[in-house]
Amino acid sequence: MIVNTSRGALIDAEALLDGIKSRKIGAACLDVYEEEADIFFEDRSGHIMDDELLSLLISMPNVIVTSLQAFLTEDALNNIAETTVNNILSYYNNDGMCDNELCYRCGNIERCKKERKQRCF
Repeated sequence: MIVNTSRGALIDAEALLDGIKSRKIGAACLDVYEEEADIFFEDRSGHIMDDELLSLLISMPNVIVTSLQAFLTEDALNNIAETTVNNILSYYNNDGMCDNELCYRCGNIERCKKERKQRCF
């Protein structure tokens, strides 16, 4: 079973379809889809779907597509807003350093924070 609640592009939809048809993949649960921007954000229930790949996937009994519902809860949205505000406050209260900062260069944010702090003072 493949479950994707992260980014649509992580799953090659054609390969997923082939895997399900060949029974190498038993099921798929997708809360995201690579081409979702043109599909999920409007009510298209009265229209024929243009995306044949998605049409095939959702027609299968072992595939569930929930169109970004995982983040669309009151708790999740509150957590996103709270984390965002806390990150902004942390940045301004810590001389431009955020408690949740990630280092995209080396992955060791503690070392990078120390080095940056030493350069600043």
